[in-house]
Amino acid sequence: MQKITKLENGLRVVTQNMPGLETVSMGIWNFVGGRDETKDMNGVAHLLEHMAFKGTKTKNALQIAETIENVGGDINAYTSKEITAYYVKLLADHLNFGIDILTDILQNSTFAEDELNRERGVIIQEIGMYLDTPDDMIFDYWQEKAYPDQPMGRSILGKTEIIKNISRDEVKGFMTRHYNPKKMIISAAGKINHEEFVELIKKACTNLPNGKENNREKAMYKSGEYREDKKLEQIHLMMGFEGLDYHDEDFYSLLVYSSLLGGGMSSRLFQEIREKRGLVYGISSFSSSYTDTGIFGVYCGTGENQIKELIPVLCDELNNSPKSISQNEINRGKAQLKSSLMMGRESAFRRCESAARQLLVFDRVIEPSETLKKIDKVSKESVENIANKIVQGPITISSIGPLTNLEKIEQIQSRIS
Repeated sequence: MQKITKLENGLRVVTQNMPGLETVSMGIWNFVGGRDETKDMNGVAHLLEHMAFKGTKTKNALQIAETIENVGGDINAYTSKEITAYYVKLLADHLNFGIDILTDILQNSTFAEDELNRERGVIIQEIGMYLDTPDDMIFDYWQEKAYPDQPMGRSILGKTEIIKNISRDEVKGFMTRHYNPKKMIISAAGKINHEEFVELIKKACTNLPNGKENNREKAMYKSGEYREDKKLEQIHLMMGFEGLDYHDEDFYSLLVYSSLLGGGMSSRLFQEIREKRGLVYGISSFSSSYTDTGIFGVYCGTGENQIKELIPVLCDELNNSPKSISQNEINRGKAQLKSSLMMGRESAFRRCESAARQLLVFDRVIEPSETLKKIDKVSKESVENIANKIVQGPITISSIGPLTNLEKIEQIQSRIS
């Protein structure tokens, strides 16, 4: 059972006590991410996340890391399209160290010029590593074509030239303009006392950024194609459609459809394309949601010759699956969603993160029983309807590899009814 307290400055604190644990996961989730950047500042949210660990008014980068790791803890962060998070995992007796570090980096980071210059090089190396990994880059290329000329379509890492030239004032300014207690959640799960935790947070959070900017651009799915003919052993291919946002009533129906279509070894795509035909090593479908849009896609890696057979078979599966879904497939998909939900409840970090995200997106924490009821309400008819609706939309395709035998997007689109 979670407890939530809203402080005078609008900051919300949520905890979930988990009896039997001796550890605690705790973090600060900010409703700020890549979608809040301008084109000429692409990558600044991620750079800011890195710089937060590079020194405050009282600690240098090594002292920040040592404070947590000296007591056996773990400290990390991530940046996504809509959220930036900073978190620690500790023995409960050492929670005060986590509170001290996380609140310090959000209130007292110095963004030292020498540290910024070093971190530029680190991120440029990260961009280079990413560019050398086509099965990762294929998703960024897809998003760029699906959401052209808008923040939703840009890479979280940014462009090398931009990272080279972003100034200290621009990084610091992004935090002071966008970070705000009303867009923050401090969440903890594990061995935790809510009242004591809230008091510690009140004392620690006296100078949080109070940025006023909230000009997030609405995402507009367009469709398109990215095609890079490259000498590789495999073709990396992603074919996708606009999916559903978090608030759509068919959210769970689409998750069930994604599961039965390409969610595991018993899924349709795996059985037909991998097991029966041997056209791929791996193939999977997925559904990702945001506050105002979503993605439904299929990813696979295949050979230069196999792509000729793969595309027609994949399109046939997308066309035929909504018409031939069985109740057994529906039940299996629902069971997988339920088990994933309940297994996640056994992880302090997963519970900590889930509560923070739900508060940011839905303005409340959703009880597992409510989610289970929504999954139970998914019917064969609702899955068929949303599957038909999704695959009738315009496709976006991204591909990297030896593409001589890959059909043009117009021909692939014509295969999908």
